[in-house]
Formats: sequence, C-alpha cells, structure tokens
Amino acid sequence: MPRRRTKRKPAERKVPKSALSFAALVEAVRQVHEHSAAAAKRAVNTSLTLRNWLIGWYIIEYELRGADRAEYGEQVVDRLAEELKRHGVPASDRQRLYAYVGFCRAYPQIGEAVPTAWVAHALPAPVTGQAEIVRSVTGQSAEVTKGKQTVRSTTGISRVPGQTLVDRLSYTHLELLSALDDPLKRAFYEIECIRGNWSVRELKRQIASLYFERSGLSTDKDKLAVMAHAAAEQVEPELAIRDPYVFEFLGLKPKEAVAESDLEEALLDHLQDFLLELGHGFCLEARQKSIVIGNTRGFVDLVFYHRILRCHVLVELKVDEFRHEHLGQLNTYVTWYARHMMAEGDSPPIGLLLCTQKDHALVEYAMAAIDSRLFVSRYQLELPSKEDLQRFLDDKRRQMGDDG
Repeated sequence: MPRRRTKRKPAERKVPKSALSFAALVEAVRQVHEHSAAAAKRAVNTSLTLRNWLIGWYIIEYELRGADRAEYGEQVVDRLAEELKRHGVPASDRQRLYAYVGFCRAYPQIGEAVPTAWVAHALPAPVTGQAEIVRSVTGQSAEVTKGKQTVRSTTGISRVPGQTLVDRLSYTHLELLSALDDPLKRAFYEIECIRGNWSVRELKRQIASLYFERSGLSTDKDKLAVMAHAAAEQVEPELAIRDPYVFEFLGLKPKEAVAESDLEEALLDHLQDFLLELGHGFCLEARQKSIVIGNTRGFVDLVFYHRILRCHVLVELKVDEFRHEHLGQLNTYVTWYARHMMAEGDSPPIGLLLCTQKDHALVEYAMAAIDSRLFVSRYQLELPSKEDLQRFLDDKRRQMGDDG
C-alpha cells in the first residue's frame, strides 16, 4: 500500500526583533516630526534674538565710536530707521531700534552667543569675551567664572549665561524682561520664567500681578512659588513659534501669528463678511493691525472705517469668556487710535468686543472721550445691536459644529 504523503505546513517567517510594528512606525514618525519642529523653533527664535541683540550692539557702538556720528547727532536712530525701511528691513522702525538698544544693554552677556560669521564684514566684532562685552555695553566691571560662566556686574547680581537665555527664552520674553528697570526684579523673573517654562502671556501676567513684590513681602516664599507655578501657563512647543515678532522676522502675514485657534480665525472671516454686508458704511481697513504702545506690540483683529459715522471701528474677538482685561485692552487700542489716527473731521473711534463661549456670547462697546449723548445715539443707529451680534456669534458657532 503506497505511503500517503502529508502536506508540510509552510514554515513561519521569523520576524526579527528589531522589525517595526505599525504602531511603532506611527510613533517613530511622530517623534521625528516633534524633534525636527522643536529644532526649527529653536533655530528661528535663536536667530531672531541674536539678530536684535546685534542690531542694538551696532547702534551703541556707532554712538560711541562712529566715524561720522557727529554729523547725525541725536538723529541717528531716526535716520537709520528711514534707511532700513527703504531697504526693506522688517521690524526696524524707530521704536523697535530703541527696544533693541535697551535689550542689548540689559543683556550684554548674550554677545557670547553671537556666531562670528554673523559679524558684518570690516566692522568690529562684539564677541571678545564676556567681561569686555559688559564693559563695552554697560560701562560696568564684570567677573567671569569658568564652567558655568556666571557674570557678576557691579550691582552684585549674578547674570544668567547668555547661551542659556538664548536657548530657554524667546526674544519676546527677553524684550519684556529688558523693559524692567530693576536688575534684581529682572533676574527674579528670568529664573522663574526658565524654571516654570512660562509662556509670554504668563510672564506678562506674573509681572502684572506683582509676583516679585509679593515674594519680597511673603514670609513663606516657597509656598508662594508653588502656588504661582501651579497655575502658570507653560509654553506649548507647537505654538511657541507663533509669535508676532517671529512672523514679522520671517516676512509672514501677522494674522497667521496671532490667531488663537482655527475657530477664532473662522469666526473672524464670517464676522468680516457680516459687517461688510450690512451696507451701513463699513469699509475694511486692516486685519490684525499691528500697533506699538510703549514697549508693547498689540494686534487689533479687525479695523473698519465707517463712512457714515466718519470714524474707525476696532473689533476684537475672544473665543473665551468675558474678562475685564479684554475690555481694558480694547479701550487702550481705542484711545491710541483717538490720539494717533483721527483725521480732521473724524468722529472718535469706537471699539467692539465680542466674547464667545459654547453656550453664550457677549458683546460690549468701548468708547474713548465720547461725552456727547448725540454721538452715542448716532452709533446706536448705525452699528449692529448687541443682540444681533450675539445671535450671529451663536449661530456661526453652531454651524461650524464647535464643541469647545
């Protein structure tokens, strides 16, 4: 009887232990993206910080030792701003240039982080050692400690190394800090900001809440620090590059830098169309209008000129609950427009604040220097009512299917 053949089972292919599973592939790609995006963010922020420091340093150097400085006298910065504008150099207006000078004076140690390749050809290089930088920029003596590179000025306050500042803080952080006159206060916020990885908004909030002064008065400083950091907003890596200064530096549109969310951007699109379609004289003048007040740069979401009222209408949209600081911010913008943008025959500007949450919308008007009831009644006739705007916001959020 013939022997019956049995089918052999195909040999199972051995999978090497190092082979990727699909889940591992997804994770690997995600990590590559995150690491490269973080590296790009650091590179851009570092370049912006060093660029602004170096601009400030060259202005200081020219004012001290410029060959033809006597020809320009006190008009150096004004003339420089004019020439840089003509050459298309962004963020180089008079106010920005003064801010760079102040930044350089506040942080002389950042000069150590400037690559030699960045130094303009045939011009003096600022990178000659930290002690020399401190003396050149501030006129102070300095003590340099090897290793940690601690720089101690004549004020007796230890400076955070320049490279650490560049690596850990954005230029926007540093400009806020350089505006603080008290070196001890500045050093306090530097350390706390780095330690807590604070966002720019959080740094502003902590300064405004007098955290430094409260810490000085507190009998339990550690407890206060724990409380301050527990509620602090930290920098989100994917949003850290969405800084108005960074976008201006890269030549991108400001509106791409300041939109807080896709929902806000979509609502602004609809709101812009809604107001223009009213047919009551709204003319769009600017979107994300950049204005500088003191050392602070702000962006107005929408700026219209109303032909019938002959005034500017500033619109601020907050995808958030109403907070008094929102109205305070808008009032500041309205006051600035009243002082700097009103032409002869114009009526005072008006602000429109729209705050929206999931189930509720709130609308407030902000008026600067309007005492006449006649003006108020005219505005009420020509502008959409609060109720109409609240219905508009609620309807649009429902249409977009927002669940936030």
